Amino acid sequence: MECSYGRSALSESSHTMSNARATHLTRRGILAAGGALSLGTVLTACGDDDANSGGPGDGTGAAKSGSWSFKDDRGKTVHLDHVPTKIVAFVGVAAALYDYGIEVKGVFGPTKTKDGKADVQAGDMDVSKLTIFGNRFDQFNIEQYAAFQPDVLISTTFDSAGSLWYIPVASADKIAKLAPSVAISVYDRQLTAPLQRMWELAESLGGDMSAAKAVDAKKRFEAASERLRKAVKARPEIKVMAGSAADAVFYVSGTNFSIDLEYFKALGVNFVEPPEKAKEKSGGWFEELSWENVDKYPADIIMMDDRSSAIQPANITEATWKKLPAVQAGQVIPRSPEPILSYDKCVPLVESLAKAIETAKKVS
Repeated sequence: MECSYGRSALSESSHTMSNARATHLTRRGILAAGGALSLGTVLTACGDDDANSGGPGDGTGAAKSGSWSFKDDRGKTVHLDHVPTKIVAFVGVAAALYDYGIEVKGVFGPTKTKDGKADVQAGDMDVSKLTIFGNRFDQFNIEQYAAFQPDVLISTTFDSAGSLWYIPVASADKIAKLAPSVAISVYDRQLTAPLQRMWELAESLGGDMSAAKAVDAKKRFEAASERLRKAVKARPEIKVMAGSAADAVFYVSGTNFSIDLEYFKALGVNFVEPPEKAKEKSGGWFEELSWENVDKYPADIIMMDDRSSAIQPANITEATWKKLPAVQAGQVIPRSPEPILSYDKCVPLVESLAKAIETAKKVS
């Protein structure tokens, strides 16, 4: 059957960090930590919700009749009588699908920077050709979305409740009624899991996963991961800190919940781990430090949030930052807390960390 609407369950979200929980963070925390949720918006996909329709890894595609179905990471199966072509997706999802040959024409989320250039989360897409329903957090043009007549909406989810990333709470119910939705979980799992799920989704949508580009990218990712594993084994003493910069605070991320950090930790990377007590305000994601205390944790390498919502290292003027040994040694590398989930885009993330560990001076 074809389902033309979804169901929405809205949960209240805290607007202060003191009330934040693991599944309810504020916008500030979400954008700083690079692993959180869309402020409690829960959108469930149209379709079946029974145990017999396959597990979360069971992505089914177009049948001989031309119909399409896909079971997402919320356990919800979307059924359409055709393979969707009018897809609207969170920009990072669209960028991943683009790498697999699936063109998404409608997007939401950070797509263009203030000067009109492609945001880092847009990947290789030509942003001038995209219909953008909202470029900022909590922004979504419902009228424009309705006129677009989407077949399906696809996003990621950063919590156990299945909240759709970048879908505003205030308009979630209206958005849910206009098209079914699909969610790929990027919460509390290693990077390889959502990478595989995006691969399955792209394949279901008609992507040629036997194409040389796709096969080669997967092999390069595996090779990069092995390189990182060997680098860590050879230099286990190298300490790595994952940070993000804002005007008044510096965020130190723990490895819990974030798909990239969980994966790197599994490969053996020696991370700075803020104590659980220090991460309580963020629900276990990160610790907030004043710039005066940015030297709290010794580190040889600092991975810094590369998203446009964060202050980039070159623009940090705080004297305490400039005095950090890793900064003075030039051992600061970018981190993508919301990696584009194609193997091609994740290869540089792994290679960058591997190279940094291979060449880092011990400064902590």
